[in-house]
Amino acid sequence: MSSKARNIVVTSALPYANGPIHIGHMLEYIQTDIWVRFQKLRGHTCIYVCADDAHGTPIMLRAQAEGITPEALIERMQQEHQTDFGDFGVDFDNYYSTHSDENRHFAELIYTRLKDDGHIRTQVISQSYDPLAEMFLPDRFIKGECPNCGKDDQYGDNCENCGATYAPTDLKNPISVVTGVTPIEKDSEQYFFKVSDFSDMLKEWTRAGHIQKEIANKMDEWLEDGLRDWDISRNAPYWGFEIPDAPGKYFYVWLDAPIGYMASFKNWCEKNQGNFDDYWQADSDAELYHFIGKDIARFHTLFWPAMLHGAGFRKPTAVYCHGFLTVDGQKMSKSRGTFIMARTYLQHLNPEYLRYYFAAKLGSGVDDIDLSLDDFTARVNSDLVGKVVNVASRCAGFINKRFDGKLAANMSTNSLSQACIAASDSIAEAYEDREFARAMREIMALADKANQYIDEKQPWVCIKDEARHDEVHDVCTIGINCFRQLVILLKPVLPKLATEAEAFLNVKPLYWHDLANDLLSHDINRFKPLMTRIDKVYIDRMIEASKEAEAAEKKITSQNKDSDIEPIDAEINYDDFAKLDFRIARIVKAKRVEKSDKLLQLTLDIGDETRNVFAGISGAYDPATLEGKLTVMVANLASRKMRFGVSEGMVLAAGSGDTELFVLHPDEGAKPGMRVR
Repeated sequence: MSSKARNIVVTSALPYANGPIHIGHMLEYIQTDIWVRFQKLRGHTCIYVCADDAHGTPIMLRAQAEGITPEALIERMQQEHQTDFGDFGVDFDNYYSTHSDENRHFAELIYTRLKDDGHIRTQVISQSYDPLAEMFLPDRFIKGECPNCGKDDQYGDNCENCGATYAPTDLKNPISVVTGVTPIEKDSEQYFFKVSDFSDMLKEWTRAGHIQKEIANKMDEWLEDGLRDWDISRNAPYWGFEIPDAPGKYFYVWLDAPIGYMASFKNWCEKNQGNFDDYWQADSDAELYHFIGKDIARFHTLFWPAMLHGAGFRKPTAVYCHGFLTVDGQKMSKSRGTFIMARTYLQHLNPEYLRYYFAAKLGSGVDDIDLSLDDFTARVNSDLVGKVVNVASRCAGFINKRFDGKLAANMSTNSLSQACIAASDSIAEAYEDREFARAMREIMALADKANQYIDEKQPWVCIKDEARHDEVHDVCTIGINCFRQLVILLKPVLPKLATEAEAFLNVKPLYWHDLANDLLSHDINRFKPLMTRIDKVYIDRMIEASKEAEAAEKKITSQNKDSDIEPIDAEINYDDFAKLDFRIARIVKAKRVEKSDKLLQLTLDIGDETRNVFAGISGAYDPATLEGKLTVMVANLASRKMRFGVSEGMVLAAGSGDTELFVLHPDEGAKPGMRVR
């Protein structure tokens, strides 16, 4: 491998600011962080940038469900994400947000350059529209039956059962995830990026070693079928950046999300006197690497390089895709408690255990990675505690107690040291090639050699013979030096262990070139346990806590965001039904809601107070005819902040459509505030 100094920018896919980080996400960030730490350990300039992906309809809807602004949601999520990443040892040089001035600047710049060169066009298209929520629906907010295989409960862009891709309008029996109603088709003018203009460039680039062979083969299918122009605009209401000179049109989240890499790096440059053009200009000799999941390969290996090329920027040196995470051989499951949030894991287990386990399983391909909880426990206990840390613990006590904490002035043999140095090139090559599992195997083989050496020399026996104390000093000095080398080799994977080991060894931060620098006549500090064995009880507690955390999260994400009508999709028992507080209410005032075809705003008297309720009955009633009438409402429904105000309950109505709705009216004699029994 070349020892020439390199200038490198590295990114991971931007986590979506719609929810917390889970261990499936952590696979990618840990993989990237290990690679970045290795580059820095070798002395290269390696800048790791990332950001929260802070735009799109899901964020807008979640903010509404929580009764807060999108800005407040993304600020909170960014703080939570950064805390989780930091506690897992993921060390970004800059962590930012796509909702930033820098991102707006680059999104508008790239769009304008593409448009000026004729790579943007407009077209009126038919899109799925939720008439109750009064919004166009993103692909993932429509579900229905796959038009190819007929599997139900599939999203509007692709089928998880057969892998088919299609337009949302192709779904059979579609429903809106937002309100549960059947979407209608509505015409709208949209903006398209003419990706096909770059077909020849992409065919060459995807086959020039910039992406893995498996991904290149998949992209070939897209290229051979002919690239379709990419819809890069969305209609209001939408949370994002408005397109220049296109009122009411917003950049699709996938347009400005990868541009967030540039924005975060620009922000880093502003804080560190860096030169943006040195890394991003078309003829830059710096290196740019993206680490992503295989599910978003199309955006990063077709659309993104085409955007960069068309706008006059450099393309990635490489895009590295990884597979998904399964737990105990199955898809992560919320019901089984294996859908584990990063914070839940951190509350029960050492994050470096997971860093090591992922490293021990990761290769350079796109195969899925399985987290077998039994294997996880066994491997951590055996490799980290029983092998690596064991080398130090077996030798440190003798050095501290018998030799005043000072290592010997000489070593009788350097065979262990030479073995580590001899293996270091192969291990470095494995790190560079993202073959982390191979690197871990080779490092553990060295740890085995060190433990075998100590077993053979038996310092615990030799120390009983005064004449052999020098021999014990020699053996333990050799062992401590080997431990130091193991720490260097593992430092990209176990940064916290390395920091604690450096404190124990009484040395400055270690680098790769320190592998050959023996510690002799050197004072070390008293040894403290660096890692402890995993007890199964902690795994069990983590699983139970995951089930509880999922139940709490579901209360937020399952709320109806824009509608007063929740689709019925499950049975409830009597105890659930008994929790509902039905009250007689008098409609004191009723009026139509501006900019809404469906909603009426009702002021309801329920005896001891009045409530404000939005009801989707505008198509069936003249507001004036409702005032003064009695109806029935659900009084203990949690308040919800909507685009038009706060709704403090729900009125009961029956019907088969928007214009055939009938508000329930009690018999004469009922009074406001009475409970319905």
